[in-house]
Amino acid sequence: MNGFISKGRHPFFILLLLLAFMLGGYFIASFIYLLLVNLLFGIGVAELTTILSNPVDHPEGADVMLLFQGLVQFCSFVLAPLLMLRILNYNIDQYLNWKERPWLGLVLLAGLIVVLIMPFNSLIINWNAKLDLPGFMDGFEQWARAKEDELAELTKLIANFATVPRLLVGLLTIAVIPAIGEELVFRGIVQRQVHRWSGNAHVAVWVAALIFAAIHVQFFGFVPRALLGALFGYLYLWSGNLIVPIVAHFVNNGFTVFLLYLQQTKSIEYDVESTEPMPIYTIIMSLVLSIAVLYYLYQRFRQVPARTEVIAGAVEE
Repeated sequence: MNGFISKGRHPFFILLLLLAFMLGGYFIASFIYLLLVNLLFGIGVAELTTILSNPVDHPEGADVMLLFQGLVQFCSFVLAPLLMLRILNYNIDQYLNWKERPWLGLVLLAGLIVVLIMPFNSLIINWNAKLDLPGFMDGFEQWARAKEDELAELTKLIANFATVPRLLVGLLTIAVIPAIGEELVFRGIVQRQVHRWSGNAHVAVWVAALIFAAIHVQFFGFVPRALLGALFGYLYLWSGNLIVPIVAHFVNNGFTVFLLYLQQTKSIEYDVESTEPMPIYTIIMSLVLSIAVLYYLYQRFRQVPARTEVIAGAVEE
């Protein structure tokens, strides 16, 4: 299948094309969603509009919202970008993975780094959550706080994982699909195209990370999310293989979902949604261990060779 749009087009054009495909994926997901909601829950369009405007007050609000999130993520962030790459005539595997697949232990260690860094990240989360903006930004701060509260309420509704079936559904919709889709979009396409455009790998990592943080529309969680996006970006840059940031992203989301399950089943007393920092000794230990593991990963990933077919020119860097 020959692409009718040249992959050699300017990166800005390809990023606009990505946005168009993702919007198309959203509309397709919405259509499928209307059919499934009616089939699974017997809910019509009129009733669905009422539920979506206030899902908290409806007994099936959580399931309806979780289904919507899963479908939109899958169609917009997985199917649409893959279709775009195919239409652009990329060899998808070679484009996304320009190095040989690293040793499995390194991939798992890349996932572990996300857990190791959590205590240190709790300090950043606490600072960002309590950030007090200057007076001239009062209007924005009020809007951002209101949006934060609205999303927190929705998250609390959706994040009901008190049974094993709901835990599995939660892992699929909140960990598996977002890990694959968001890494495909932000690292596999946005980061690589910005790299082509700017010629600077670090600029590409941080631009993709900032967009990744901004799209979640949570200003008082923006900084830790941007740092997390940068971590995924550097793991991808060093490893040359998208499976690495996908695993790290999955561990980050999946670990949180599993902790919520343990909290809701009264297996642990830890407040997963707390923005308070962890004890200082765990923060220091977290920082030291994270730096050490990151440096080790950097050194080992540098030794992973490029794929011979990529060297031959199948994919531009």
